[in-house]
Amino acid sequence: MVVSVADFRASLSGAAPAPGLVPPLAALWWAAKGQWDQAHKIVMNEETAEAAWVHAYLHRVEGDLGNAGYWYRQAGQPAAKDSLETEWERIASALLGGGKT
Repeated sequence: MVVSVADFRASLSGAAPAPGLVPPLAALWWAAKGQWDQAHKIVMNEETAEAAWVHAYLHRVEGDLGNAGYWYRQAGQPAAKDSLETEWERIASALLGGGKT
């Protein structure tokens, strides 16, 4: 099981996410691999705030800021203004740390 952002990032060398990852983390993993569609399929029907946050990030990656804004509101998160990499890191850290999102 992945327990740190460093471990999570290291797992990107694999062909698939680590077994047992919660859906938002699995989606974030696929997003880091450039597999937007795979990532989106994972979170689009999840109803957690964590999934909504990853969903918002994915639409930001896509450039659909209006849709991203909707998902940030669903997640209870402010719309990100920093780099995509910084946001990815922040989401991964929050999800891996078990912090409320």
